[in-house]
Amino acid sequence: MLTNIRELVYDAIARNYAVGAFNVDNVETTLAVVRAAVLEKSPIILQVSETTIAYAGLPVITSIVEHVARDSAGNIPVALHLDHGKSFHSVAACVQAGFSSIMIDASDMPMQENIILTKQAVDYAHRKDVWVQGELGVVKGLEEAMTLAEREPFMTKPTEAKKFVEETGVDTLAVAVGNIHGVVKLRKGSTHSLDLDRLDDIREAIPNTPLVLHGASGVSVSALQEAITHGIRIVNMNTELKLAFVGALRHTLTTDADAYDPRTIFTPSMQAVTDLVAAKLRALGSTGKANLTS
Repeated sequence: MLTNIRELVYDAIARNYAVGAFNVDNVETTLAVVRAAVLEKSPIILQVSETTIAYAGLPVITSIVEHVARDSAGNIPVALHLDHGKSFHSVAACVQAGFSSIMIDASDMPMQENIILTKQAVDYAHRKDVWVQGELGVVKGLEEAMTLAEREPFMTKPTEAKKFVEETGVDTLAVAVGNIHGVVKLRKGSTHSLDLDRLDDIREAIPNTPLVLHGASGVSVSALQEAITHGIRIVNMNTELKLAFVGALRHTLTTDADAYDPRTIFTPSMQAVTDLVAAKLRALGSTGKANLTS
């Protein structure tokens, strides 16, 4: 069932777990993620990016999520979120389409410009009872900054987080604490550390603002669980799902040269994503939390 993201996050706070936010691109990935949530009896966030909206069309991808949430998720709570919206136009379109949460990502701008654009999004979205996620600090890719020390200048500063939240009124905040975006880290088999002391300082500065961890693909189970104990309440995953889907697809096409039916070809890929997401939900502690208490 399609549920307001507020209910999922408040429950995660009350029961000390994190909600998994998984990017979906089409009907196959949407079904795969939702099937994992059903298996694990776990609430989930389905998120779409601007590039997915350009690929599928906003009415199409919104309709896919709505119908899968209604017809395949049963009583499993599912929230719909815009991931990394870069413009007010994207935000407004997704608010009008019925998303319960949007992200406005102006993190690559100077802080004051970030505040201005984020505040504009907040003012608009809150009139429609839609939550807003902002981002402060820049989550780099492995190819841009390799070590924790090299990433430090781009990380979220606790004092700036307090100012940012107070001046924008965001509901959730994506933070940069050593997390890394992109496929390069996975292809290199890289492991990276999170600055948990910084995460504690951010939580202390903005104790009433749920924190979001982007770039969580490939992060170890122990690191994810430790981040949750330090205040992370939403964990975003995208690249790892794509690699699982395409990896299974390559295997299918390589081992069965006569395969021609898309339904047959995509089934193993969907199962690979379902298996991956189910494992992630267990790691986040959301398994069995479908009956929200908040």
